[in-house]
Amino acid sequence: MAQAAIDSRIKPFPPELQPLEQCIGRTLRQDVYAERDNPPFDRVCMDGIAVASATLASGVRRYRIEATQAAGAPPLRLPSADSAIEVMTGAILPFGADCIVPLEEYDLHEGAVSLKGEVNGDAYRNVQRRGSDSQPGVPMLKAGIRLGAPEIAVVASAGLAQVQVSREPRFRVVSTGDELVEPGQPIAEHQVRRSNAYAVVAALRGRGFTHVLDDHILDNEKMLHESLGQHLSQHDVLILSGGVSKGKFDLVPQVLKSLRVEEVFYQVAQRPGMPMWFGVGPAGQAVFGLPGNPVSTLVCLIRYVVPAMTAAMGGRVSAPEPIALASEARSRPSAAYFLPVSVRHDAAGRALAEPRSPKGSGDFLALTAADGFVELPPQAEPFPAGYVAGFYRW
Repeated sequence: MAQAAIDSRIKPFPPELQPLEQCIGRTLRQDVYAERDNPPFDRVCMDGIAVASATLASGVRRYRIEATQAAGAPPLRLPSADSAIEVMTGAILPFGADCIVPLEEYDLHEGAVSLKGEVNGDAYRNVQRRGSDSQPGVPMLKAGIRLGAPEIAVVASAGLAQVQVSREPRFRVVSTGDELVEPGQPIAEHQVRRSNAYAVVAALRGRGFTHVLDDHILDNEKMLHESLGQHLSQHDVLILSGGVSKGKFDLVPQVLKSLRVEEVFYQVAQRPGMPMWFGVGPAGQAVFGLPGNPVSTLVCLIRYVVPAMTAAMGGRVSAPEPIALASEARSRPSAAYFLPVSVRHDAAGRALAEPRSPKGSGDFLALTAADGFVELPPQAEPFPAGYVAGFYRW
C-alpha cells in the first residue's frame, strides 16, 4: 500500500522541550503525571455551609455561623457539633465537617441558619473527595495526543511550565508550470491561476502546522534543480503540485533524481491522483509529488501526506470515519475511487454521505459543495445506498 510505503520511509521528528503557552496544537511526547492528588484536598463544590452530617442526621435544624472558609485559605475547624462554617465553591473542606448544605436550602438571620424543609445530609454531599480525579503515579495524559485547550489545562495542573512535544516539520509547498499566474496579477487567455498551492497551505495550516512556505517554479530544468536543491537543504517535507506525470515538460522526477532523491513509488491504483510520486531525500527529507489537477492534489494531500506527518510526529493516526452512502455510487474495477461527498443527517440523526462527483479532476469548484471524500475500493458493481465507507474531511 502507498501509505505503508510512505510511513516506512519517513523519519520520526524528534521531541523538543517547549514552554506550555507555545504547545497548543502540538503532539505530546511524554506522559504527564499529577504532581499530587487531584483535587489535592476534599473540595467544596457549592456555596453554602459546612456541617457535620451526623449532627444533621440527629435532627439539628439550626446552626450558628462561626466563620467563613474562602477558597485558597487554610482549613478552619468546626468548634462544636451544632455550629457551621460558611464555605465558598473551591474551598478546602473545614475539619470536622463532611457535608455541604447549599445556600438555597437554608435561611440566614443574625448569624444563624435555619434549614428549609427536608435537607439531604449525606456524608460528603457536594464535596469532591481528595484524589478522585487523579493520583500521582498514574498518567493523566499519554504521549501521542494532540494538545488542545483541555489538555493544556491538565499539563498546567501537573505543575509543568514546559513539556516535551514533537518538533514541527518544516514544509515547502511547490507548484510548477509556466501556465500558472498568481492571484492579483495580470493573466493571459492561455494561463490559469495558481490555486493548488494555496489549497495545500491552507489545509496544512488548518491542521495546526505552522512552518509552511510555498514557491512557484517554472518548467525549466535549471531553475527546478537550483530551487528544489535549496528547498531540500532547508526543509523536512517538500510537497510538489504538478510536473510528476510523463509529459514532455514533467521534469520534476528527473530533477529530483539528479538531487539524489530516491524514488520510492510512482503511480498509485486510484482515481483521482494516479500519477502520485513519493521519494526520500539524501538527508531523509520526505518528497511528495502530487498530481497537478486540483481535486487530485487535495485528495492525495489529505489521504497520504497528513496521516504520514501525524505519525512522524508521534501522534495517533485515527482511522477514517465510517459513514453510510446516501445513494448508490460507483468505483472502478482496477482502482480505488476517492469520491467527494457532503454529509447530511436522516430523521434518526444518522450521518449519511451524499455523493458530489466532480466533472473531472480539474473541477475544484465542486469541492466547495463537499465536506470531504470517501474511499471506495476497486469494484465493478456499484456500491448500494447504505454501504459504509471510510470518510476523510477536508
